Formats: sequence, C-alpha cells, structure tokens
Amino acid sequence: SDHMENIYGYLMKYTNLVTGWQYRFFVLNNDAGLLEYFVNEQSRHLKPRGTLQLAGAVISPSDEDSHTFTVNAASGEQYKLRATDAKERQHWVSRLQICTQHHTEAIGKNNPPLKSRSFSLASQGSANSPGVQRRLSQNAVSFFNVGHHRLPTGKRVPIMQPDHLVDVREMMSQAEGQQRDLIRSIECLPVSGHLTSLDQDLLMLKATSMATMNCLNDCFHILQLQHASQQKGSLPAGTTINWLEPKISLANHFKNGAAQNFPAEINKPASVREEQSVAEPCQLTREPEEINPEEELEDICDDKEDDLGAVEEQRSVILHLLSQLKLGMDLTRVVLPTFILEKRSLLEMYADFMSHPDLFIAITNGTTPEERMIRFVEYYLTSFHEGRKGAIAKKPYNPIIGETFHCSWRMPKSDVTADAGSNFSAHSASEQVTLSKDLEGQTEPDYYTVKFVAEQVSHHPPVSGFYAECVERKMCVNAHVWTKSKFLGMSIGVTMVGEGLLSLLEHGEEYTFSLPCAYARSILTVPWVELGGKVNINCVKTGYSASINFHTKPFYGGKLHRVTGEVKQNMTNTVVCRVQGEWNSVLEFTYSNGETKYVDLTKLSVTRKRVRPLEKQGPFESRRLWQHVTESLRDGDIDKATEHKRALEERQRNEERLRAETETPWCTKYFLKEGDGWVYHKPLWKTVSAVQTQQMDTN
Repeated sequence: SDHMENIYGYLMKYTNLVTGWQYRFFVLNNDAGLLEYFVNEQSRHLKPRGTLQLAGAVISPSDEDSHTFTVNAASGEQYKLRATDAKERQHWVSRLQICTQHHTEAIGKNNPPLKSRSFSLASQGSANSPGVQRRLSQNAVSFFNVGHHRLPTGKRVPIMQPDHLVDVREMMSQAEGQQRDLIRSIECLPVSGHLTSLDQDLLMLKATSMATMNCLNDCFHILQLQHASQQKGSLPAGTTINWLEPKISLANHFKNGAAQNFPAEINKPASVREEQSVAEPCQLTREPEEINPEEELEDICDDKEDDLGAVEEQRSVILHLLSQLKLGMDLTRVVLPTFILEKRSLLEMYADFMSHPDLFIAITNGTTPEERMIRFVEYYLTSFHEGRKGAIAKKPYNPIIGETFHCSWRMPKSDVTADAGSNFSAHSASEQVTLSKDLEGQTEPDYYTVKFVAEQVSHHPPVSGFYAECVERKMCVNAHVWTKSKFLGMSIGVTMVGEGLLSLLEHGEEYTFSLPCAYARSILTVPWVELGGKVNINCVKTGYSASINFHTKPFYGGKLHRVTGEVKQNMTNTVVCRVQGEWNSVLEFTYSNGETKYVDLTKLSVTRKRVRPLEKQGPFESRRLWQHVTESLRDGDIDKATEHKRALEERQRNEERLRAETETPWCTKYFLKEGDGWVYHKPLWKTVSAVQTQQMDTN
C-alpha cells in the first residue's frame, strides 16, 4: 500500500514530428487506474488533455536511452514519455507497473475462469481402442499417430478444479517430452525417399504440435498466476505474464527447408559477383541528385500478384519456417523465403500510394479549412487500395540502406477539380508561375507535376523516408516509417511506426497523420491483406481533426476490410463528416448538410507513374538494384532469385561490417535526421520561403 499513493509531476511527452517533445503535467490516479496529463500544473483542476486506462497496459523502458519509456494501453493508444534522468524514469515506471498490475488482477478476480466450469478430457469410445493400449513411455511418432484414438467409456477424467493444476502440469510435462521425441523423429528422417523430413503432412504435424504446446504452456502459466491471485489475494511483486521462450532455435537462412549453400565464386554469374562486390564508402556518391522529369517515361510495368504460383509449390518450406517461430517474435532479422516476395521494393510500394494524384492535388482547392480536411481524408482512404498489387498477400523487397526510388506523375490541369469559389487570386497565381519558373527553368506547362523520392535511411531499425511535392500548387508531404513485423501464429502483423506531414503552403496549414497496421492472414492457404488500427489526422492551425478506424474481421461473423471514421471541429466538438465502408471497395461519406457521396475505389482512374529507364538509374535505385531478383521471379526461377537476393544482402552486411571497423557513420542522401523523425533535405516549405524572401528583396 505504501507504493500505491498517487504521484504527479512533469514529464516530456512526444506529440508529433512538428511539435516534437513537450512538457506536460502527469498524474497517476491509483484508485481509478488512470494516467492523466494536463498542459501544466495550474490546469490540473480542468479536464485532462489525455487519459489512459492502465488495466492491461504494458509499461516499457526504452532502449533508446536511460530517460525514455512508453505506456501502451490495452486499447492500442500509446504515450511516449521522457523523464529528466534514469532515477526519475525508474520511479515512474515502477509505480505505473504496480498500479497496472493491481487493476489487471482486479479484472481477473472479478472474472474467474475456472470457478464453476468443468473440463473433460475424455470422450466415449471402445475399451479395446488401440489408443488405450499405448503407454506414455512409447515414442512420440506412435503417440501422435495419424489415427484418432479415444479413451474408454469407463475411465472418465475427473472434473478439473484449480487445486488439480499439479496433475495438469504432470500431464503437460509428459506431452512435452513426447512432442520433443516427435520433432527428433521427424528431423532424423532422410531428405529423400518415400517418407522424408520435408514431407508436407509431417511438417504440418511438426508446426501444429509445437504451436499447440507453446500455447498450452502460456495458458497454463496464466492460470497458475490467476489461481495464486485467488488464493493469496494478489500476485507476487514484479510478476509479469509473458509468452514462453521457444523450444527450438531459429536457423538464419532457409532454402526449400534447408540451410542454403551457394556454388563457388567462379561459378556465379557476373551479375551476382557485381552485387556482392563491396564498395568503399568514399567511392559512393552521397550528394543529392536532381532528377530531370523529362528523362522519366510512363511506367509500363504491371506486376500483379494474383497468382499463388510458387507459394503453393513451396508450402513445405513455409511449414518448416512456421514450426520454428514463436508467437510475438520480431521478424525484422528473419530471412524469409524468396518465393513469397512481390516484384517491387517497399520504397516503390509507398510511391504506389500516390496513384491518385488528382485527388492529392485537389486537397488545396478546398475553399474552407473544413473542406480541405475532408478532401485530405478522402484522398487518404483511397490511397491504400492501389498500394496493393492484387489480392494475394506477398511481401515487397526489404530495401537495403541507401536504396532510393524516384518517380513522378503528370496530371492535366483540366482533370483536377477546381471549385468555382476557389480563393486563388491573381496575385497567388502570379506567385505560382514565378515559383515554377525559378524551380523548373521553364514556362508553366498545361499539367501539374507531382514528384516523389524515397530513401532507406536506416537498416536496424528499418526506417524509410519518403517525400512528394507539387510545386505549382505549393503542397508537399513528408513521412518516415519504421516497419516492425511480428509472427502472430497463422498471420504476420506489421506495425507502421512513424508519422507524416502534409503542408499546404498556400493556406499555411500542416496536417499530421499516422498509418494503420497491416496483417498477412491465412499464410498457410491463400494469404490476404488486412488493415487494422486507429489513425489520426490533425491540423493544429484550423482545429480540425479526423479519427479513422480500420476494423479487423472478428473471428466469427463481421465484414472484411471495414473502415469507419469522422471529421470534427475540436473547438466545438462538432462532427462535420462521417465515413464508412471498405477501404478496398466502396466508401460512403456523409456530410453535415445531409448530403451523401459514394466512392467506388475499383472504378477510380489510376494515373501511371513515370520512371527513368533502368540504364539511366543509379546503382542504388530500387528497380536497377533489384532487377536480377525481379527478372528471376518473373521467369519463375526461385533458386536464381534467391541467389541474387542473398548477394545483395551479403553486400549490405559486408559494408555495414566495414563501416563498424573503420568507425565510419552512414551518410544519408536525401533525408536529414530531425529529432525522432527524418525530413527531406530540400522541402518545398524552405524553397517557397526562399523565393518569397528573394521577391521582397527585389521589390
């Protein structure tokens, strides 16, 4: 009880890329199980600016430094906080963990899972069933036989109460030993012949048996803690509920279920030897390159990913991989099989989110702050559909550090919606022409140009930066994304950590936004993509914000790909627009005046991006860098694609090792580190400011 007092004080809270860290006054309300914060101590009597429920939350000290920690609520909301020193951080973390544990236990006590329930492990069957005759000492291949054996009718397992957990532990220990024997028996089988260690049914048995035992152990661990809580009234101090450690170590590389071996260097094709050659850091030109849009041609590449192809043929490899993964395992450093890759880099996937440049440019045409926010939400929700290449979930290439991708879109001005009440004056039009001439060196064309550049700025953690601008309309977007992938059993989850910033310089407005999580579901059958999580869009200047929920499908019932959201004015708390529908199908927008608009994403026109030919691209540009992998995948030569992919990854490791030995820091080409984010080196807001200053000096 001495540790359950309410505590309060100032902490720094990370807000977004624009405002960064801000001091806020935090209060830990132990009685209510809440963490609240206020602008300052004087406003403590007012309504909190934010509140987190601590029941079920996870309090995590950060690896970044000794001052930072995060509070992850069960709702998915997160506070990233920073104390003044390590001692203060430990004080807050320990008090928060105690409060969290107390209120989490309270939920468990109020909802006891075993109190009035009975579990029978027996089912009716013949007393002469072969399953009854098998003893627990027999080897596991016999125990886990394909035949389905049932216990005799006369021998029913007694009803299990909490005091019988010891018997359950004994039975589980026996099952664990037999499961280990099963794994060893499968792995000792020959790699060729009638029955091999890579037999699809055996690999399925291996994967499911391991997943079953891990889940049973985790559940039993939780039941033990809950039983202790019911008997003693509280859990032991410092107790946490975690997933258990994996029983089998994970191999580094896989090729058709086995460690990959490559032929000698002399037998490798020239393209592979070129990919593996290590370039000295001083030989790499890291100076930003100005891409001439006139060199870019309309993209004719159309690699749809609707064919299962090798995924069907290589299912045994997937099973082998799954059998050695653990729930919640970070997949960042796991080398996945080549055949699950789609034929483009992650950097190019970000570019494909911009495939509706007409909707992007039309944002700034809104005549009011409300209309501009609604237009941005409409554009945001239409971007995800085209970002996917087909219905089959495949993984884009992991960009190597220093990799870049450039492209652009041309949009005829007549195709961009411009309202009759647009507030573009003759003066602002003149400024646009002047800016265009200064930046492009030519008279204003009859089309708008949207330029895009992306760069992989970090390898561990994997962080990408991307930037797009339309000079004529004085608008640009800057974002950085850290992709964190985890194994979730029969699916893979990818969290997009980071933030984007849309700048409408004509109106002096900045919109911050986040990205949803992505999930690859049903990875053993027909994998498909699902988006999930809550994202926020906010404009501080106008006071308008949007909250969008991407709903994952419930286990029973429900619809796929559902999204809901609303746009509101924060000062009046008035909802001005509601949206519902599917992010890959039809969206319905309902406005405050009662009007409703439907957007069929499958019928929206897609503008093809413009990309330089391979021969004009630099060695670190995505398509040239991955060209041999892409060509091999198109030809269906998985082994050759794997070889080229391995060569690129090996080159990256060698260069990273060389930089570590020579203590040479990595220098990015287009993006600069600012706080926790990455910003394009020459954003439009700096260029516009410089042009306006020059005009004022001339006048």
